[in-house]
Amino acid sequence: MPDVSERVRALHARMTLEEKLAQIVGYWLDQNGLVAPMQGEMAAAQDAKGSLADVTRHGIGHYTRVYGTRPVEPAERAAWLWNEQRRLKRETRLGIPALVHEECLTGLATWKAATFPTPLAWGASFDPELVEEVGAAIGDSMKQLGIHQGLAPVLDVIRDPRWGRVDECIAEDPYLVGTVGTAYVRGLQESGVHATLKHFLGYSSSRAGRNHAPVHAGPREIADVFLPPFEMAILDGGARSVMNSYTEIDGVPVAADPSLLTGTLREKLGFDGVVVADYFAVAFLEVMHAVAADRGEAAALALEAGIDIELPTGDAYLQPLADRIRSGEFDEAYVDRAVLRALAQKEELGLLDADAFEDEPPAEVDLDSPRHRELARRLAEESVVLLSNDGVLPLGSRTTPVSTVAVIGPNADRAEALQGCYSFANHVLAGHPGLPLGFEIPTVLEALPTAFADAGLPLPEFVHAEGCTVEGDDESGFAAAVDAATGADLAVVVVGDQAGLFGRGTVGEGNDSESLELPGAQRRLVDAVIATGTPVVMVLLTGRPYAIDWALNGDAAPSAVLQAFFPGEGGGPAIADILTGRVNPSGRLPVSMPRSAGAQPYSYLHPILGGPSDVTATDSTPVLPFGFGLTYTSFAYSDFEVDADASTDGAFAATLTVTNTGSVRGTDTVQLYGHDVTATVTRPVAQLLGYTRVDLEAGESVRVTFDVPATRLAFSDRRMVRVVEPGDVEVWAATHAAASTGLRGDEVTGGAIVNEKQADVRHIAGTATGRAIVTLTGDVHEVTAADRRTVGVLLSERAEEMVDAV
Repeated sequence: MPDVSERVRALHARMTLEEKLAQIVGYWLDQNGLVAPMQGEMAAAQDAKGSLADVTRHGIGHYTRVYGTRPVEPAERAAWLWNEQRRLKRETRLGIPALVHEECLTGLATWKAATFPTPLAWGASFDPELVEEVGAAIGDSMKQLGIHQGLAPVLDVIRDPRWGRVDECIAEDPYLVGTVGTAYVRGLQESGVHATLKHFLGYSSSRAGRNHAPVHAGPREIADVFLPPFEMAILDGGARSVMNSYTEIDGVPVAADPSLLTGTLREKLGFDGVVVADYFAVAFLEVMHAVAADRGEAAALALEAGIDIELPTGDAYLQPLADRIRSGEFDEAYVDRAVLRALAQKEELGLLDADAFEDEPPAEVDLDSPRHRELARRLAEESVVLLSNDGVLPLGSRTTPVSTVAVIGPNADRAEALQGCYSFANHVLAGHPGLPLGFEIPTVLEALPTAFADAGLPLPEFVHAEGCTVEGDDESGFAAAVDAATGADLAVVVVGDQAGLFGRGTVGEGNDSESLELPGAQRRLVDAVIATGTPVVMVLLTGRPYAIDWALNGDAAPSAVLQAFFPGEGGGPAIADILTGRVNPSGRLPVSMPRSAGAQPYSYLHPILGGPSDVTATDSTPVLPFGFGLTYTSFAYSDFEVDADASTDGAFAATLTVTNTGSVRGTDTVQLYGHDVTATVTRPVAQLLGYTRVDLEAGESVRVTFDVPATRLAFSDRRMVRVVEPGDVEVWAATHAAASTGLRGDEVTGGAIVNEKQADVRHIAGTATGRAIVTLTGDVHEVTAADRRTVGVLLSERAEEMVDAV
């Protein structure tokens, strides 16, 4: 049984079976609109249960999305919630308030709340500290409204960009996912709101990139790729809640797998918080997986596996489970285990205190304060990735100012195009047409005039043409777009995605894709504008990376390409400021830019056999690699030094000098990579070991030191024991994962990348050091519970703690 307080045990001892079950389920208020898989069918049982007072007569565990299911005035809803919590305290026998949970992946998902960049943009920033600040701001808003638990972050490691939920993920690298995700957990929880890690485990490896599809990943891939981010967020971030994955792994649904939800999560990682079901995941054991004959059996399987709380409703954990217990078919001890964990969480959140909700609700609520807006804009600025540039950018460097700018494309003047799938606008408000967003979110078109003025540039005439919609083949708007471009000095063509749910959009939950071509007629629109001869800057507002080799190579490519992964309310101004040069781009690709859909799934973390070779006619090499991104300046690396040896249970240091060799201030993201030369199982040709953002004035240098625990190179050996083996490890620093691949010996400095027209990522210039050898000495070190944390994030050991000016 869980280790809980005497208060919790005494409360539990007073409970009837009905009161116990009530504490381990949710109740979904105000269901309208489709925001969860199979919601209409699955919610029918809840709808038949009567009034709220009847439903909660034995108490209730969670209230599901009090603010996030329909547009509600935040202050008015807070007043209702305070009164409702007081009613639960007054009218139920045990007087326990409900725990309120909400989505918070791109900000608090409620009307009039700030919308931050999507998690894929967090990864592109390579800035955990800023993401932690964002998490804290979101947590403050939630705490103010009486919300206790946030259903974020998503720690799934990207494996296939065809998967619709890529925009919810952080990166394709487990270490980057873990460091950034852990930072968000820390920020959210320092505000007194519990973070929920999802989706445990392996969800993003669904076959063919299809939502809810089976996963066929080996135990080593599960342990070494998918598990580490959760390990980091639990051991280093102290995450208090975990949500299961919908998927099945090798035929066993995760929601019914005690080896994962209890053995791995609790016994191996030591997690002592609460496991909540992804919405309807318990019932899906009957409906979608067919491993349960009815809801009662589904409840038994899930509880025994380790799911403590059924969300969003009590479809399985209420009457079906009660019947099963009373018939003697199921041991009530599993219910007791879950109830004790649920009550302990409520105690930790202050819900068992006598003064809970006895204060007054907030009379005025500002969910998009100046602090929110400043953080949203900073994160957006840091996340935009410059993919190519023939010198057309920044516009402030032109000797002849532009007099006319054509702003073209389906995403040029749509606020929804800046927001991810789990933004309130695209998640809920899409079902309420005509209702305003409730906060300021300038589009790219709207932001450009201000950006020109702020940069001190002459204000040009802006001409707008939509050209086409995001989806569909209608080219009737091409003529107006071509006319606008023909008469302009520059064309900014803004294309990409519309985030949505289950077919309502081009990316997002349930919006998986068989193709990685730009949706609809958008590529043809870009080609038509380029054909006018006017210089074109293509801006991508997307939730996944697309196969855009055509836009990066050849004579008919745009003059520059910017990639923004749903950058939120600050995205329009951030993009506009990067175009003018007021902001120097510093984002880096958190996921490889794919060559084609047929090359998927792909990860830069591949062994030798996972890369190109002479024995196959197909090439999975991406068009641009993980970690890639250009700036308006250039950087050089020198004086690379690495400890010659380190023990398998110790650490080594890698040090280099970074110099801004350009003419303007800029930020470089220095990335440290390693390769285990010979091991008992195959290892990746490159593995991210550390990273740091370094901001330098023109001509300035810094000495950067990475302290790397040897356990960061740990892997599961043939016995499936996590170990660090002795032997040689190649280590190098680079600006992206492909820089220095295959190079040894002398230092290699590629300098600035001004114009990317190469057809092969293996020839993409970049800044890198030569590879140095670190010899790990000693016996094979088995990673134990005592040192497992060093496999993870340990943000205090991040490189920026050790940056010294030269």
